[in-house]
Amino acid sequence: MNADKCGLSVDSGYVELAVEVFAMLADATRVRIVLALRDGELSVNELAEAVGKPQSAVSQHLAKMRLARMVSTRQEGTRVYYRLENEHARQLVADAIFQAEHSLGGTPPHHHQQSGGGAA
Repeated sequence: MNADKCGLSVDSGYVELAVEVFAMLADATRVRIVLALRDGELSVNELAEAVGKPQSAVSQHLAKMRLARMVSTRQEGTRVYYRLENEHARQLVADAIFQAEHSLGGTPPHHHQQSGGGAA
């Protein structure tokens, strides 16, 4: 893949949009939502329980994430289920957590996982 063709050059027009993606993920609740959704879809109630926040707060975060096209929805009766729009938000969060593990020094836990069959 040519880096210039996919937007990875230093003068790419996508840089500002990438900054907006990072800004969207610069919130612990949103990072936890992405982690909760990495294995599939969940309702707002399930997400609220998973991230330990009130349903109203989670709904507000999900609305912003939906506008940013990070999550999408499926309605079943009166319930709305959320899922990650694509694998990129999941990978960004995983990489950020792996980078955070490196900041602690020593061999990070994700390097131990790789020797046993791969990291998350």
